[in-house]
Amino acid sequence: MKDKFLSTDSYKGVRDFYPDDMAIQSYIFDVWSQTAESFGYERYDASVLEPAILYKSKGAENEELVNEQTYTFLDRGEREVTLRPEMTPTVARMVAGKRHELVFPLRWYSIPNLFRYERAQRGRLREHWQLNCDLFGADDVSADIEILALAHQMLINFGATEDMFEIKVNNRAEMTKLYSELGINDEELVNKITKLNDQKAKISKADYTESMEKILKDRKLTLAVIKMVEEKVTDHELIKGLATLGINNATIDRSIARGFDYYTGTVFEIFDKSPENNRALLGGGRYDNLTAMFGGNTVTGIGFGMGDVTMRDFLETHDLLTANITSPTIMVIPAETNLNIEAQKIAKQFREADIKVATDMSQKKVGKKISDAGKQFVEFALIFGEDELNSSTFTLKNLTDGTEQSGTLTELINNLTT
Repeated sequence: MKDKFLSTDSYKGVRDFYPDDMAIQSYIFDVWSQTAESFGYERYDASVLEPAILYKSKGAENEELVNEQTYTFLDRGEREVTLRPEMTPTVARMVAGKRHELVFPLRWYSIPNLFRYERAQRGRLREHWQLNCDLFGADDVSADIEILALAHQMLINFGATEDMFEIKVNNRAEMTKLYSELGINDEELVNKITKLNDQKAKISKADYTESMEKILKDRKLTLAVIKMVEEKVTDHELIKGLATLGINNATIDRSIARGFDYYTGTVFEIFDKSPENNRALLGGGRYDNLTAMFGGNTVTGIGFGMGDVTMRDFLETHDLLTANITSPTIMVIPAETNLNIEAQKIAKQFREADIKVATDMSQKKVGKKISDAGKQFVEFALIFGEDELNSSTFTLKNLTDGTEQSGTLTELINNLTT
């Protein structure tokens, strides 16, 4: 008999958003949007469907993504299309398409829905949303500093402090120059080293050394490369620039590479420093040649992506999800069910003052209603009966510390809004 019913499970690797989850998601999106717009970034969007060739072309991500991780299929017109796995090729396409009409430098952001067919695990699912911020048409190092300052401010605006995360920065062009000084000029060889460096933090030092030697086939050269990668850099223009803005948790890390082939200069990642969630929170870099695959003059760009899954993990790890994210400020609780309409009238007055309010119109006892409001992280409860209505005097109870304040509805509203 059970076989006749559909499963209530969602597709593997995706999420259902019940109201509590949706409230947190909306909060994350709101902080993202407000922070990006405070830096002068404008919001854009595009379809989740793109021609598959966009990701197969030179400059798109690595072969593993294209061949193994994309949701690619033929539509009814026999066109090969892909559910977008990332947003950067899309925004490059859009900028290239109207490059003669747009005013540069261009500051854009989006919060796209992205899809990748990969093994679902903590911080990584088959579907997620991602904040993308990009600055086009600015070549100066100040543009790199701005995009890093924006990424830093995103976390600060969620209530994070600098001791909770660290910014690690590198530069692809500088690394190519350093490899050349060691006599490594073969582009394919440099790409292999770069991809290995991208995995350095995830493997043991012995495995890293062994893998490097397999690439270079020269023990002495291997040790020279490793020494160069692990060398501590204290004097760098980008780090100095960030320091002038009061950002003091950024360092140069020559193992930072990013797995995308289209990065040409600055690359960076921000890591959670908590042992419970020791992982990258966001990453990005400069991609000065990406629009070239659409023809015409190239438009330089730098940007980053920050996923909603890792963002929520970070907030939960550091206890930064405050009560007012997922709940109304006040629960209006009538002592009897025949007062439910009066409860709605009271709630309406609070809402007109831009205060979030809900009413408990259930048949549960008052004590249970108060207990349930506390479990929902409601800040205040307004319990009333006929006596309160007749006297026009109400009591607002703080469900966190148990304190109370009494007065008319107007007085209570004024106390909450001033």
